[in-house]
Amino acid sequence: MNVYAINGSPRKNGNTAQLLEQALAGAAAQGAATELIHLYELDFKGCTSCFACKLKGGEGYGKCAMRDGLTPVLEKLSGADAFVLGSPIYFGTVTGELRSCMERLLFPWFVYARPPQSLFGRKIPTALIYTMNVTAEVMKEYQYPVHFGVNQNYLARIFGQAETLCACETLQFEDYDRYVFDYFDPAERRQRHAQLFPESCRKAFALGGRLTAPVAG
Repeated sequence: MNVYAINGSPRKNGNTAQLLEQALAGAAAQGAATELIHLYELDFKGCTSCFACKLKGGEGYGKCAMRDGLTPVLEKLSGADAFVLGSPIYFGTVTGELRSCMERLLFPWFVYARPPQSLFGRKIPTALIYTMNVTAEVMKEYQYPVHFGVNQNYLARIFGQAETLCACETLQFEDYDRYVFDYFDPAERRQRHAQLFPESCRKAFALGGRLTAPVAG
């Protein structure tokens, strides 16, 4: 079994990467082969709306026609037994790199039909992990779950199953004294992070274990 994690954060050792590593550890504990892929190491673009993947009888029907640094990643995910996407939240949504990756990943498999259909051809577990410095209350107040729900819905439609894990009140800087920042008290945030992040790691590990279970139906 091959399980992949896609890091949409520019930081290779930040909050998002740490939780993705925990998810992969949970999958590995169940016997899966795992790999963490950092999007910011790749040279690629988002969907260019060429519609080559939608041409009737086209040679590339159901496949992204673009060839760049993301192509090998898409090939790996097409053969994956499970995968998890991770991103910090910037202005209420995922990073531009993860959004571009999702466009290229999802659109070729998506069929314009009523109801919408998937060309993926099988069902696999998928998940999304989000990290953010706001509290859970602010996350809801700012309607972040609406965006999260849309992403989860599309993953479930195309791949058969999806779940979401949110980690709130993460640390944004190692040294808050170096930056203009009056949003909250850094000392309180470090204390909250020490309380909350280990639990988020535990949840990510458990999520990774669930990724190894077959999808019902």
